[in-house]
Amino acid sequence: MADVFENVFGQPQVRDFLRASVSQNRVSHAYLFTGPAGSNKTIAALSFAQAILCATGGETYGEACCATCDICDKVKRRKHPDVRIFAPEGANGYLVEQVRSITADATLAPIRANKKIYILDRVDLLGVQAANAFLKTLEEPPEDVVLILLARTADSVLPTIVSRCQVVPFRTIPDTEAAQLVVQNTGASFDQARFALAASNNSLEGAAAFLKSNERMAFRNRVFEMLGQLYHADDWDVIGYARELVALTQAPLDVVRAEQEQELAQNKDFLEKSALRQLEARHKRQLSAATMASLHQLMAIARSWLRDVLVICAQGDELIVNTDVASALNAVALDTNEARAASALAVTSAIDRALT
Repeated sequence: MADVFENVFGQPQVRDFLRASVSQNRVSHAYLFTGPAGSNKTIAALSFAQAILCATGGETYGEACCATCDICDKVKRRKHPDVRIFAPEGANGYLVEQVRSITADATLAPIRANKKIYILDRVDLLGVQAANAFLKTLEEPPEDVVLILLARTADSVLPTIVSRCQVVPFRTIPDTEAAQLVVQNTGASFDQARFALAASNNSLEGAAAFLKSNERMAFRNRVFEMLGQLYHADDWDVIGYARELVALTQAPLDVVRAEQEQELAQNKDFLEKSALRQLEARHKRQLSAATMASLHQLMAIARSWLRDVLVICAQGDELIVNTDVASALNAVALDTNEARAASALAVTSAIDRALT
């Protein structure tokens, strides 16, 4: 039988803990997964959701999750109506109205499974007012609800939230080990794995998806071309580049919209109006999340390019990540210096933080 937790790469202790929680029927009502970006928290949360719903949905409770049934497939593809994934919708974090919507939804019965799983990303961006709206649900959720909260560190989360959760720490995966895991699971070369990780904010799942997408690879290459030409561009060129980048970052949304339209068509005949409204609301959140993910990837690609330029300026050519465009990087490095490259890198990082 397949083991769904095999997908939680680089986190052996977490895998063992989650596997034991399900197999021994010791699933708690609330968890806080803590670890840096790229530590596989999201895929662990989805794998945990697969295991919980697969076990409670059939006759295998207390046994290993099959990882192959319709339930597991829908959760993996983020299409199961009883697995809800949330990210902050406000410019500075979670909105009080957003949290109230989540807590109200938690009181409703599951649509298809015996339980509902709520995965909330970046709960370090859950402010005091939003947290207060969430505390009662977090402390005494309905019996059919499991809450999985994700954050960078426990210290960055309000103590009132931490105290009501079982904290599961994720370790930082070293760069070399992360690249080797991507190689192992995609068949890509080590160099390809390194630049895919750089373009995906060090996410193992994101790097694997990046390498499988010709569109994302073409996007990376076009961003590099623009960055290489910026030094000699005039104002009109820059405006043109900006317009093109906006269009390129919006392209993945077409795929998301098509999938959503298909899901609505499949469900509209048997779901009640209230459930359909929930589905439509979830679709809006998915589009918002996809937009932000595309913008963050743009910033990650730009940072990796600027980092390489800075490394070359500092005479560290052997440390560059984007080895396939080494000649272009060297050409740009000849036209600038460490201070300028470092300044541009800092600005790009600041933009990325502002997008959060």
